[in-house]
Amino acid sequence: MKPTPLLALILTAAPATAQEVTPPTVTAPPTTAAQEGEGLAVDVTDESAQDLTIIIPPMPTQQVVSTPAGSTDALGRQIAQVITDNLRNSGLFKPLGPTGVRAVPVSEVSAPDFGYWRGATAQALVQGFVRANGDGNLTVGCYLYDVALGSELAREGFIVSPADWRRAAHKCADTIYTRLTGEGPYFDSRVIYVSETGPKNRRIKRLAIMDQDGANHRFLTNGQSIVLTPRFSPDERRIAYMSYQDDKPSLYVYDLNARTQRLLVTNVSLAFAPRFSPDGRWILFTMSTAGNADIYRISANGGTPQRLTNAPGIDTGGSYSPDGRKIVFESDRSGTQQLYVMNADGSNQQRISFGGGRYATPAWSPRGDLIAFTRMGGGFRIGVMNPSGGGEKLLTQAWGDEGPSWSPNGRVLLFSRGAQGASGKSDIWSVDLTGSNARRIPTQLDGSDPSWGPLRP
Repeated sequence: MKPTPLLALILTAAPATAQEVTPPTVTAPPTTAAQEGEGLAVDVTDESAQDLTIIIPPMPTQQVVSTPAGSTDALGRQIAQVITDNLRNSGLFKPLGPTGVRAVPVSEVSAPDFGYWRGATAQALVQGFVRANGDGNLTVGCYLYDVALGSELAREGFIVSPADWRRAAHKCADTIYTRLTGEGPYFDSRVIYVSETGPKNRRIKRLAIMDQDGANHRFLTNGQSIVLTPRFSPDERRIAYMSYQDDKPSLYVYDLNARTQRLLVTNVSLAFAPRFSPDGRWILFTMSTAGNADIYRISANGGTPQRLTNAPGIDTGGSYSPDGRKIVFESDRSGTQQLYVMNADGSNQQRISFGGGRYATPAWSPRGDLIAFTRMGGGFRIGVMNPSGGGEKLLTQAWGDEGPSWSPNGRVLLFSRGAQGASGKSDIWSVDLTGSNARRIPTQLDGSDPSWGPLRP
């Protein structure tokens, strides 16, 4: 049978996990509508802008085939729903579908009925398909259209195992988000955090991992030892964290592929707050000796720690700039907790926070333009400032928000929100840089201290 244009797209790809398939007709990555200055575009900085309406029908399948994850027609509806949820959660779009939206046949996926969708008041249209391949994998097609102009804005294809169908949905949502905003993607990423349960004075704390939307949740540790401050490596394969295993505060590195942990630092009075360098070669952490806490670095493979600060008091919370040349950290050397920046070798330490209250838990944006922090004083709130300390902006107004962690594209922050009172409960929330789109991230139990990982390969 002669392949249709739609099938020609998927026949060019070799099976691989979450592999992107570039259509033969595309010779270079398309520019975004925001870059072109015409057509559909979303201004991520305009809090008053009306959300862009996108219609997302269920994704059809040419032949209904059963897979370990369900039938291909059911997966088409589920993938469309995940795309819808991702775009809605960004706070920038008004997605409609897949429930209550007219289903489209496979033949219409690459040739939309623009007249019909204009009548449905759609500004943008997302269509796609699901196909079961002969090798057991799935191919998911993703098309984005400008309804008013009747033009195609983007198309991608993804080959995944049935177990990874959600990744295809996240990647399709990333394609749409990037094309319409000009910003980098972030939906196909994962989060590690501390899962908590039990009374306030006897909390059980376990490492847990999940997709950025809360799906595909699993525990990494069993709760027999308290774990704190987990942080992803740049390649997302390892996690550095603190554990009280055997009642000793020690730093460990967890290998996600092998599901094994390795002791990194022990035999000190206290070691906490590990963070990887951007190249993954080093891990920053705080170690307390003789009653004084300073920032050290150690090879990610282990070895002798190198001291970077040597001031009286507590220096902690180090976070590298994305180029690895500088480190932001918190210190109480001035009498209160404030933020400081130093060179990666510990030289040229300078204070950058001078607002009211105290500052803690700094995290450098992956874009390098901002530093997120917790500001304490009349409550705990999440804010951002530029690396020189100017342009401070508070993004949340709740009672107990702390510990920000950046999305891969530097547009959204995860953080912990503690409940006021004696319960000790906390949840994981996100907020974008406008401060106008705060939402709770679903977790199986209470959650704290999230770390947002990089985009998945």
